[in-house]
Amino acid sequence: MRIAMIGAGYVGLVSGACFADFGHEVCCIDTDQGKIDALVKGQIPIFEPGLEDLVADNVRGGRLTFGTDLQEAVRSASAVFIAVGTPSRRGDGHADLSYVYQAARDIAGAMHGYTVVVTKSTVPVGTGDEVERIIRETRPDADYAVVSNPEFLREGAAISDFKRPDRIVIGTEDGRAQAVMAELYRPLYLNQAPLVVTSRRTAELTKYAANAFLATKITFINEMADLCEKVGADVQDVARGIGLDKRIGPKFLHAGPGYGGSCFPKDTLALIKTAQDHASPVRLVETVASVNDQRKRAMSRKIIAACGGSVRGKTVALLGLTFKPNTDDLRDAPSLAIVTALQDAGARVRAYDPEGMEAARDLLPDVEFAPDPYACAHDASALVIVTEWDVFRALDLGRLKHLLLEPVIVDLRNVYDPRELERTGFRYVSVGRPLISDSRSDRAMA
Repeated sequence: MRIAMIGAGYVGLVSGACFADFGHEVCCIDTDQGKIDALVKGQIPIFEPGLEDLVADNVRGGRLTFGTDLQEAVRSASAVFIAVGTPSRRGDGHADLSYVYQAARDIAGAMHGYTVVVTKSTVPVGTGDEVERIIRETRPDADYAVVSNPEFLREGAAISDFKRPDRIVIGTEDGRAQAVMAELYRPLYLNQAPLVVTSRRTAELTKYAANAFLATKITFINEMADLCEKVGADVQDVARGIGLDKRIGPKFLHAGPGYGGSCFPKDTLALIKTAQDHASPVRLVETVASVNDQRKRAMSRKIIAACGGSVRGKTVALLGLTFKPNTDDLRDAPSLAIVTALQDAGARVRAYDPEGMEAARDLLPDVEFAPDPYACAHDASALVIVTEWDVFRALDLGRLKHLLLEPVIVDLRNVYDPRELERTGFRYVSVGRPLISDSRSDRAMA
């Protein structure tokens, strides 16, 4: 089947490459000529494990192409996916749908024969209705159906998520469109991925509801971590104890500095605005978003406290800048708020990230960037683990202790065993776990 993928960003490129790997003929279209030129040369504009090889294999196989000619790509396609950006709109937080609506106009002018127009971008409830109206207004004689097919891709695991999904949500009540979508995803039947067919509006809301729920799980365990620190409990044991309950599950119960990235902050805000517009406020989600924003700066206070209450004139070394490992994405990353707060408190900040430093140079112009973790730690008063990249999981602790001015490690991802760090002579501060020295004092008093 021929597919036109409008938008060659993260979602469009991953989805297009995976569909091509299923055997479909896919053309990814983008208005950014520079991006298309780079893709034609095999240069991938984002970091996603396995994506470079997947793109190269399917380009060689003739199943995946790139271009800027939307007219030609849409004219020959049975399914046209809209996978353009929907960033938060400045001023009010609503999703900016201008790119989606422009894509709809362009698609309408190019369609030939029955065409399924699929919204892959994350969009508020009712967007499909407006896309349908735009196409009808532009091409009253067109034969088409508008479908919602939200993506559930995790950065760092996107290819696996696409090929082995928990479910595939198809929002349409058009029988012909359902048949086209079933054929597109037929290769996944072997994996027994459930095909959930709903109304279009239900599919649109499902995406936001899923992300809001996951954001809530993260925020919940972070608040439990704060309580654990006050009462002397261990949040990792709490998370395991509740996660083994099949009604709860273990995923997204890892305490840390708060969620970030391209989805959760944007999507929770868009859901909040949609709910307010329909006089049905989602107060729980409003609280989740507020608590998460506050948490990021609270992490800087944890770091300052570990440094004796002041970082003025001191160098603080940060390991990890991206919002999660295996991506180069810094959008709404906790590191951004942490760096700003530390600098506001008078600290000099040095940082290292395996993939995120190029993007960070524009976002954090006053940060010194190091070539590796050990250069980052040199003469710093504290080392802070912000992102749990694998390369940070087995650092040479003896070498670090020698390099640091003060033996202080603040682990915002609970990568290390507190007992191991204390034996090595560090003052080790983690999230939601009592200090070993405090635990021993409590036992001695008892």
